Amino acid sequence: MNSDARILVVDDEPVTRECLTSYFETEGFQVFEAETAEQAESVLSEHTIDVVLLDIRLPGKDGLTLTRELRVHTEVGIILVTGRQDEVDRIIGLECGADEYVTKPFNPREILARTKNLVRRVRHCTEAKPTDALPNSFKTFERWKLNLDRRQLVDDQQQTTQLTEGEFQLLSTLMNHAGQIMSREQILEQIRNREWVPSDRTVDVLIGRLRRKLGDDPAQPKTILTVHGAGYLFTPKPAELS
Repeated sequence: MNSDARILVVDDEPVTRECLTSYFETEGFQVFEAETAEQAESVLSEHTIDVVLLDIRLPGKDGLTLTRELRVHTEVGIILVTGRQDEVDRIIGLECGADEYVTKPFNPREILARTKNLVRRVRHCTEAKPTDALPNSFKTFERWKLNLDRRQLVDDQQQTTQLTEGEFQLLSTLMNHAGQIMSREQILEQIRNREWVPSDRTVDVLIGRLRRKLGDDPAQPKTILTVHGAGYLFTPKPAELS
């Protein structure tokens, strides 16, 4: 099933790189390797890659800088690999547009599950055509349509805005619980494949990114409200569009 899925493992530790490469090749993926950001850029310029497994701490250009640069011009899936103590870097990585993160020491099965899910999302975005949309594959709110197949927001002028995996999962969760105040913990429990601790700012970061894409003024938001001491409230009433 994964015979044509291509991933790029970027890590300057040979043991980690070899471990991930061997594991994913066994699972049927086509795997490319790089030990620096510069090598990764070379691979990406020559091959179509679905998902990049990217270590944050690299010699020379770091993983955060590469994430930011990639997100400007590509929708390749990005999973950051971080240390347990790298919470600040993890948050910055999400702000830069990474889709997911895993922490070392990691469970290969966990990374495999996240990668498979992300490959499917990337393929939907890059291969789907407007005529491919199935009935009920859209949900609407205010002036927006959310394309559930392609992970895109479409405004009333038919302009599309691509969402990362994290943004898509968060918006879907908020829409499914419209009119309900959801705490950070409740939101994180609904978002698949995310580790969290009580101090985790993942939700806050993703909320900020969603507000920017929705044009929701963070100083006076109307779509996603902050309920101080409680969580967040999605105010529109979504509807399915067939």
